[in-house]
Amino acid sequence: MTPLAIERLYDSPALAGKSPRGLKLSPDGKRVTYLAGRKDNQHFYDLWQMDVATGKQSILLNADKLTIGELSDEEKARRERQRIYGQGIMEYFWAKDSKALLIPASGVLYYYSLTDGKVNLLPTGEGFVTDARLSPKGQFVSFVREQNLYVLELSTNKVTAMTNDGGGAIKNAMAEFVAQEEMGRMTGYWWAPDESAIAYTRIDESAVELVTRNEIYADGIKLTEQRYPYAGKNNVAVTLGIVTLKDGKVSWVDLGEEQDIYLPRVKWLPDSQRLSYQWQSRDQQTLDLRLVSVDNTKVSTNLVEERSDAWINLHNDLRFLKQQESFIWASERDGFNHLYLIGLDGQVKQLTSGDWTVDAVELVDEQAGWVYFTGRKTIVTEKHLYRVPLTGGDIERISQRSGMHSTVFADKEAIYLDYFNSLSQPPQISLHNATGEHLAWVEQNKVDKQHPLYPFFGQWQMPEFGHISAEDGQALQYRLFKPTNFSADKKYPVVVRVYGGPHAQLVVNSWSEHDYFTQYLLQQGFIVFQLDNRGSAHRGTQFEHVIYKQLGEAEVNDQKSGVDYLRSLPFVDGDNIALYGHSYGGYMALMGLFKAPDYFKAAISGAPVTDWALYDTHYTERYLSHPEKNAKGYEASSVFPYVKGYQSGLLMYHGMADDNVLFENSTKVYKALQDEGKLFQMIDYPGSKHSMRGNKVRTHLYRSLADFLERELK
Repeated sequence: MTPLAIERLYDSPALAGKSPRGLKLSPDGKRVTYLAGRKDNQHFYDLWQMDVATGKQSILLNADKLTIGELSDEEKARRERQRIYGQGIMEYFWAKDSKALLIPASGVLYYYSLTDGKVNLLPTGEGFVTDARLSPKGQFVSFVREQNLYVLELSTNKVTAMTNDGGGAIKNAMAEFVAQEEMGRMTGYWWAPDESAIAYTRIDESAVELVTRNEIYADGIKLTEQRYPYAGKNNVAVTLGIVTLKDGKVSWVDLGEEQDIYLPRVKWLPDSQRLSYQWQSRDQQTLDLRLVSVDNTKVSTNLVEERSDAWINLHNDLRFLKQQESFIWASERDGFNHLYLIGLDGQVKQLTSGDWTVDAVELVDEQAGWVYFTGRKTIVTEKHLYRVPLTGGDIERISQRSGMHSTVFADKEAIYLDYFNSLSQPPQISLHNATGEHLAWVEQNKVDKQHPLYPFFGQWQMPEFGHISAEDGQALQYRLFKPTNFSADKKYPVVVRVYGGPHAQLVVNSWSEHDYFTQYLLQQGFIVFQLDNRGSAHRGTQFEHVIYKQLGEAEVNDQKSGVDYLRSLPFVDGDNIALYGHSYGGYMALMGLFKAPDYFKAAISGAPVTDWALYDTHYTERYLSHPEKNAKGYEASSVFPYVKGYQSGLLMYHGMADDNVLFENSTKVYKALQDEGKLFQMIDYPGSKHSMRGNKVRTHLYRSLADFLERELK
């Protein structure tokens, strides 16, 4: 068996084997399409296809047929927030008739006709194009250029500006920073189903603080001006308009007297005469689903009113039905995220219930009368596909294999792609019918002798799952990886890998690239332990809301409970335990080492938030409220009151061009520790963003972390 070297973790070919991304079923259900990396460069993607009838796979479009160049700064930032990385073909959109594809590439647009196999560069005009898509019926291509919305008619190649006042602080049809980073809304415009109109946001950033952000590269410093909405400061002013294609007239939706709000979601009803939007209060304790008519945009009616004493989580699970005046809606009103059938007349029927959570609606099949969804009904550490009758009734489990199932359904029939993975199986992609019957493999990705993982798989360690109790009695799930060649007669040092923040879950039966370094540590004689503390996802509002108005308290206490459990095990060296995390996990590493030095001998803190006043409005105020209302909570939630508790054993690292968790978060800690005369280590990466991408960067990083852990714990 070959030992796993750090240099091999992220080199090509990928250890996970073939793992296509961008999975789609053509609208007619006849083709599976996906983006696949090349053998010699796993990060350079071409577009591939599989014929559903025959199972035959072939390349559909070679990226070399397109001109792939540099991205604009706006698009680079947008992709960073979308977590899209790589080169070649990165996005594509099917036409509704399944006869053509729209492919954005480096600020221009290509139209690929499957009928004649031609790739045409669309005449979008001067300037970098972003957020492009095909209209619902495929007659138009829409895009944003220089902060205005444009429409290109494919039959004539005529380009029409739908807005013209964009520029400077005014952005039309574009999602503001917090919408992209925190709300999961990457666009600022929405086509009416009949192509008669487009709803769009107009944002005015002039009130948002303009800051000059330093991005430090190896060969110089790039100064970037950015309007960044720090917690407690001004957000953008957002308005919602509807522009008609035939005459370009705009009707503005009356959003109400309160202007300091969020607009997290917009969705048309099937009749194209009514538009819904979600109105969220600044404190995120109120979320209204509102309805407005195209004929009268001054009057809105409330379809749903969600209220919370803490915060309301956003979702994408609104589905308007075509055959009846009702819709599917997800809500945590009973403490867990569940599905409801709600009539436009206000009638409510709960479709799912229980002490478990729905992840997402995957398909509403009105004709057959089913709602397909993914969720955690069977076990909280796995995600499965289920269906429930549209009229209510028993829930059927569709997926069977233990692990994580993510699905992509066809538009016109209930066949779906199952993107499956588990701790022992790198991602596999298969095609299934409505009852879950396996129809074909798209990528079986079997770990055989030809698989890149095969030489190392004999030493791949599976964890033990379990749970312990938090101080309030709630169950905390954990997983524990024992070292390679484990002996019960030895005592082993422990690395506690943590994230700990909201909307995340580490203790799952899932394949993850993050576990490659875990497997390396196991081969070096470390135990690796992970525990999902209170505040993390998929456990209901009681579990999450514990952290409201003070971060880093319940979470650290739960990780301490994890250490208490570890110290009860005869094979654990209880004096040599380190805490390691990135982002919120980096924050947790600092809080754990500073507040509980008797629990953690050392800590690795990557790209941490250290002062929540330095983070953005939507994320920070969701959990800590407004700084003026909770000044003590902000102070207690930062790391700085606890710096004096630090003794030794800290390594920090940060990307010096991070535009999410700003580098200033780490430099403030450096200064505070230096002022206290405290010794610590730091590694900063010129040009790196928050996600620390690049094989060379990651190799150096993990070699450094491994060396640090060897010195501190052994």
